[in-house]
Amino acid sequence: MWELVKAGGWLMTPIVVCSILALVIIIERSHTLQFNKIVPTRLREQLITRLRENGDIGRTQLMNVKEKTALGDILATGLLYRQYGLESMTMHMQNRASVQVHQLEKNINMLGTIGAIAPLLGLLGTVLGIISSFLAITDGAMQDPTMLAAGVSQALITTAAGMIVAIPALVAYRYFQRRIIDINAHFETQAGLMIQELYDYQLLENIHTLAPANSTVAMDEHARVQLDAGLDTDKVNMATP
Repeated sequence: MWELVKAGGWLMTPIVVCSILALVIIIERSHTLQFNKIVPTRLREQLITRLRENGDIGRTQLMNVKEKTALGDILATGLLYRQYGLESMTMHMQNRASVQVHQLEKNINMLGTIGAIAPLLGLLGTVLGIISSFLAITDGAMQDPTMLAAGVSQALITTAAGMIVAIPALVAYRYFQRRIIDINAHFETQAGLMIQELYDYQLLENIHTLAPANSTVAMDEHARVQLDAGLDTDKVNMATP
């Protein structure tokens, strides 16, 4: 293996560095982007059940849920701000979801960059190897074929090395991108279901405050209609001789 690296010339050094970086990122992201660790099953159901049984969840408990998983961070943030209304609750959950998705995308772009530049490094090695071969021909390589073979081997080795690094990097890049899209979709689904269940079970704080206010408005409207009707009756009575 070391002989192949030496035969590939100095361009094999950045290609080897790219391969090491790609391997480290793939291992780290594979461990981090495990679906069960990011989106635990039945978390939303557990929070809604606790709300229905106790009427509320303590701030300390919600903070513990936030710190454990990405989905827990989003759902617990929504519950922390539910007393301020649906709009505030939704806005804060969207902000936390954006933060979590950004953290999940960590080093993914680097993996895509490695997949893009590794073939270019191999192509550059190919060009340099061919140039060295032609230079060897002018220096009398027809009498010494080993001088010509050195440039050809450099061209082939760097090309193959660049492809070997780029193909797994691009495959992993596309796979992790799709995994993050699926996780983000699950974030949106779980948040929407939680809001719907809060409405269904009347667990939103503003539900209890909107009803009296609407009743008061309706009573004021009814009184105003009765008052207008009374004034119209008085006008008719005054107009009658």
